[in-house]
Amino acid sequence: MPATDVLVAFSPSGRQGRVPHDTSLLEAARKLGVDLDSVCGGRGLCGRCQVEIGEGDFAKFGIHSSIKHITPDLAAEQKYAKQKDLKPGRRLACHARILDDIVVDVPPESQVHRQVIRKRAEVRSINLDPVLRLYAVDVPKPDIAVPSGDAERLIQSLDQIWGLHDLSIDPAVLSECASALRAGNWTVTVAVRDGTRIVGVRPGFTDRAFGLAIDIGSTTLAVHLVNLADGEVAATSSAMNPQIRFGEDLMSRVSWAMSNEQGGAEMTTAVRQTVDDLIGQAVADADILREDIYEAVIVCNPIMHHLFLGLDPGPLGVAPFALAVDGALRLPANHLDLDLATAAEAYFLPCIAGHVGADAAAMILSETPHERDEVTLLVDVGTNAELVLGNRQRLLAASSPTGPAFEGAQISCGQRAAPGAIERVRIDPDSLAPRFRIIGCDQWSDEPGFQEAMKSTGITGICGSGIIEAVAQMALCGIVSPDGAFQTGDDKNFVLWPGQPEIAITQADVRAVQLAKGALYAGAKLLMDLFGVEKVDRIVLAGAFGSHIDPVHAMALGMIPDCDPALVSTAGNAAGTGARIALLNATARTEIEAVVKRVEKIETAVAPSFQAWFVDALAIPHASDDYPELRKIMSMPLLKKSASRAKQRCREGSKNRTELQ
Repeated sequence: MPATDVLVAFSPSGRQGRVPHDTSLLEAARKLGVDLDSVCGGRGLCGRCQVEIGEGDFAKFGIHSSIKHITPDLAAEQKYAKQKDLKPGRRLACHARILDDIVVDVPPESQVHRQVIRKRAEVRSINLDPVLRLYAVDVPKPDIAVPSGDAERLIQSLDQIWGLHDLSIDPAVLSECASALRAGNWTVTVAVRDGTRIVGVRPGFTDRAFGLAIDIGSTTLAVHLVNLADGEVAATSSAMNPQIRFGEDLMSRVSWAMSNEQGGAEMTTAVRQTVDDLIGQAVADADILREDIYEAVIVCNPIMHHLFLGLDPGPLGVAPFALAVDGALRLPANHLDLDLATAAEAYFLPCIAGHVGADAAAMILSETPHERDEVTLLVDVGTNAELVLGNRQRLLAASSPTGPAFEGAQISCGQRAAPGAIERVRIDPDSLAPRFRIIGCDQWSDEPGFQEAMKSTGITGICGSGIIEAVAQMALCGIVSPDGAFQTGDDKNFVLWPGQPEIAITQADVRAVQLAKGALYAGAKLLMDLFGVEKVDRIVLAGAFGSHIDPVHAMALGMIPDCDPALVSTAGNAAGTGARIALLNATARTEIEAVVKRVEKIETAVAPSFQAWFVDALAIPHASDDYPELRKIMSMPLLKKSASRAKQRCREGSKNRTELQ
């Protein structure tokens, strides 16, 4: 061993070894297999290789370490520190060279496979390992004495400098390769997918590589623009699904496609155009270019899946509900009319069954029931609710046709969640006087300052979470009986707001909610029967709407089975989160593709016991489920209030419009 070798140890990996004196910390890290990031190839441009130098004696490594054991700051580091974010006490590993034995700490943000921490502690963090990476490289100029193509010299340089062997180049990128090399004076940044294929060449150095997590719902479309370098969401845009004009629910859209020769193509064009418009909004908000986006992960239910791909959804409208394709797909983004980087790719998570799609697979990836011992029920609440039940031994999945009532449709004063919509409702059990809260206003309607605060939005209607609470409260107070009927004689409405417009819950509204909640509950109980459990250990309500539901009111209404309310949680847009996980971690794609293959698919439409569960679930909360866990925190059965008191309250709307004004 040369006398000039020095000992270097890296934390937290614990890797250590000897390297020649005057070796850069980045070179030492690569030699020892340390997880230290770098895109610019040691030029001091990207700042990804920031490290901290240990001070003092480290008995574990047998090293006395000091900042004096590396070379002083170079001009390049000082320049970087002024222009960008070089934190105090840190050095750029590509520029700092080792003079003596040393201990080096690699902070999380400098690790290639670092974790992106999720806000909810009980769900998985994301191990950052995307399918696409950037590499800056110097390429030799053409030499008339040794003729070779630009692409071949680029591939050879990536092999020599970065150790990327057996690379190929996407034919779509060949046209930009030559111009990028010359524009960058033979220095370029290369995008490599799967470690095997060049899919982008940019002149000079750039660290801009973005991806998209796209959630195509039957009601709402959401696009999340994600920085592939750090996993952070740079921008989000959303819009209503334009296919609503062809049909409010999924089966209506299937019917439109089957009864109109160009119906399917019309819906495909509409949703693709809106998604591309949303991408444009996100790009503008983040101040990047479309060509900076190399990857897209798409999740959706089976009918949206087929319509976005341009496939015939007709077979999904009749038994046996056969999918044209149910496996994961990878295809060029431009085949979907998405304007991204030249060789950008779209990845579709696998579908589970004819009515249980890639969005349910993404929900599994996000909430990991297959990694838990306890039995978990996942519920993505929407027009077509998707349910997953199970644990590490077994997983079952089904869909339940809840219809659009939970999203404000088919409700007399219903609307989608927007400022001015009633989202929370409470009814006094003695006076039967309601109070409520609207989106965009923190005060309740009976609190000081409400009248002033609500002027900016007005009171415009009631959204899904408000409808659930209103009907549950009406049942608890005896305004409606357990079978959903008004106990008020001829008056079949309950006024929440007697202003203009009047906001009231009608008998038809209650019936629509009963049908929706009955279908959801029946789907869950069907899965529980087949799994062999009478009670679940935990429930997760997912989806943009599910995250706004009060779990106690959901149980009081009979939407979901009985469970300890403390173990009922919301997961927000779990499908979108699952898409983001698949975008940022290549292994997660392999994982969910394997998990989906062992999910047992249950078709509620042909299951004999579903109808029986559905009929019992029409009662509020249920005809036979006693809800023992709910009883521990809420007076059950329903409070019995006189029909005359309820009748009086229901009539107040037409008499006293100034009561809440």
